[in-house]
Amino acid sequence: MTAGGAKGARGMRQHRYAFVLLGSLQTTLIFTLAAIAVPLPRIGEEFGLERPDLILLSASYGLTFAGLLLFGGRLADRYGGRPALAAGLVVLGAASAAAPFAPGVEALLAARFAQGAGAALVAPAAMAVLRTAAASPAAYSRSMATWGGLSVLGATAGNLLSGVISTLLSWRWTFAVPLVVSAAGLVFMSRLLPRTEPDRSRALDLPGALLATTGITCASYGFVSTDTRAWSSAGVLVPLLGGTALLAAFLYAERRTPDPLLPPRFLLVERRALALAAIALSACGTAMTFVVLSLHLQQTRGWSPLQTSAAFVPFALALIASGRTAGPLIVRYGARTVTAAGLALGAAGLALLACTGLDPHTPYAYGLLPGLLLLPAGAAASFGGATVLATEGVPPQRSGLAGGVLNSAMELGPTVLFAVLLTLGSDARSLAATGAALVVLAVALLLHHPNHPNHPTGRPPPPTDPSRRPIPRSKTLEKGER
Repeated sequence: MTAGGAKGARGMRQHRYAFVLLGSLQTTLIFTLAAIAVPLPRIGEEFGLERPDLILLSASYGLTFAGLLLFGGRLADRYGGRPALAAGLVVLGAASAAAPFAPGVEALLAARFAQGAGAALVAPAAMAVLRTAAASPAAYSRSMATWGGLSVLGATAGNLLSGVISTLLSWRWTFAVPLVVSAAGLVFMSRLLPRTEPDRSRALDLPGALLATTGITCASYGFVSTDTRAWSSAGVLVPLLGGTALLAAFLYAERRTPDPLLPPRFLLVERRALALAAIALSACGTAMTFVVLSLHLQQTRGWSPLQTSAAFVPFALALIASGRTAGPLIVRYGARTVTAAGLALGAAGLALLACTGLDPHTPYAYGLLPGLLLLPAGAAASFGGATVLATEGVPPQRSGLAGGVLNSAMELGPTVLFAVLLTLGSDARSLAATGAALVVLAVALLLHHPNHPNHPTGRPPPPTDPSRRPIPRSKTLEKGER
């Protein structure tokens, strides 16, 4: 093997090892978000909580996660992905260690808020490190195609394992998972992850960070409160209007800041805006399915947490199978087409669950199972394709920003959109409305035409000269990346 070949092989191995470690961390972040859904009724019984307290407890992790993500991305870009990743893992691990010993709901809420703060630093930092570890732009795009499905995988694992753990041990042991993974990340990161160069020329933009964090958190809390309060109540209007005003002030300030936390043009790219909407809606659909069905199966059908977790096993299998095929399909047909097809498939699954899944007299085999197979198959494809669309063309020095925006969409979907759609009157209507929104977005993606025909957002064109050998798909993708 030549020196260049040996160097390339080492680079591919390092990228592979880095992806395994960083992908495990990303999966754990979403696992931590979803793990509380199945044992939520038991937590309510132990602490004597009413529905409003349960809703807040369920959303607490996502509130700080989403609110701090943009600032976490800026910290990762300015100080380097690996140092930011280490700091986030320390916070996440410490909060996960404190949560099992919570004597009451106040202490548990504080631990969940702290977990979200640590996750808001880990998520964008992991994407920044992954960008550095990628051997080529094409390798990075292939990684992103798989990265998108990790979030749904983490949510599924959270629902499956939390039911098993809470049945065999206690719901408190579910916090051992993020604790162990955080510790493993701190131990292995120096061996498996490349060093990342900080960009000290980037200002922190503390006013923008404060406005964005408080605005997103307040507005999200207002939307979450609509599940138990009227839209006209002060508990909804005050945080909702206050958060909206803060976000408007944030956008105004960002247009006049030399080095903004979120450049306005970053979200004005049409394909990126559509991709982020696809991620948010797909995350909303899967989160809604987990919460609605977990409560329905336990409270209406009288299933145990272990039986409820077992009901999602086909969901996990369909998700893994679809995730493994998403990357090759994106290379062959383009990220835009795969994302649209995934959205349509997910919409079909939600429609089936809305029509038959919530009827307590409908057997599982044909009342729930078809929807629990179609939804994850579509979600994995849409997440994979949308992640490629959202991160394509982002320069390496903005990798933290891209990670922050991407994960913000993942978090705002299960919090803000979820809370809004739950106010439609019934769980079946909420599921159906989410499915309808996915269809509308799929049509919008299909109507959107990329500017460059060679671009990975669209299907690469065939060679014009039939006498020449076709260009390999990976090379076409790499050319489009450049």
